[in-house]
Amino acid sequence: MNKTALITGSSNGIGYELAKVHAEKGGNLVLVSRSKNKLDELKKELEEKHNIKVYTIGKDLSVQGSAKEVYDELEQQKIQVNYLINDAGVGCIGLFAESEWERQEKMINLNIISLTHLTRLYLTDMIKQGSGKIMNVASTASFQPGPTMAVYFATKAYVLSFSEALYNEVKDSGITVTALCPGSTESGFHVAAISDNRQLKSRKLPSSRHIAEYGYRAMMEGKSVAIPGLKNQILTTSIRFLPRSFVVKAARKIQENKH
Repeated sequence: MNKTALITGSSNGIGYELAKVHAEKGGNLVLVSRSKNKLDELKKELEEKHNIKVYTIGKDLSVQGSAKEVYDELEQQKIQVNYLINDAGVGCIGLFAESEWERQEKMINLNIISLTHLTRLYLTDMIKQGSGKIMNVASTASFQPGPTMAVYFATKAYVLSFSEALYNEVKDSGITVTALCPGSTESGFHVAAISDNRQLKSRKLPSSRHIAEYGYRAMMEGKSVAIPGLKNQILTTSIRFLPRSFVVKAARKIQENKH
């Protein structure tokens, strides 16, 4: 295979498992995350186990301009990216009016700005090459507003809309764009979000590995939108036929159970 995948947010959770899946297929990797120590540990493991090349970049993508810094570094290293996987993301629970603006701003920068900028930079290269794959990790949260996580839900709605539009724009260029929309998953993000909720703790959730395998397969097949799990597929489809006021009220009730 020997295709190089750039994966953001690859020090844990779904991004971490996506790196493993790609390595198992014989592909080289560029791993980007704030925690370079964790990335270097993963680099050593994957290189020894799969005889591939892994390049790591410690970068906080919530900082303005960081996406271009990643791109420029890889240009200097003469590393061509064949697959771009934008997994890095963050969320927080609480009423918007009571939240810290700095935290919301970082969320927007990470979930939207850096994702969009990396996509713009690498999509241009892929069009020149006549091939490439992009996967943006959205969420089932993409399909409805989310009171008490207003900005997070809105950023994921952006990721879904953006990805679907790009899929249409580049489908005749040998490039595919996939939006992966998982529901609640066993991951560091999930643990932080539900740490005080016994009901949610007791639920059997899909593993990050399961979601990574599902998403990677969907990306390779060139699917536009990938929603793991029949229940999630039914939920996200049914939302379209319900009154918006009902959807928002239902989302508020579900979110309040996470406090």
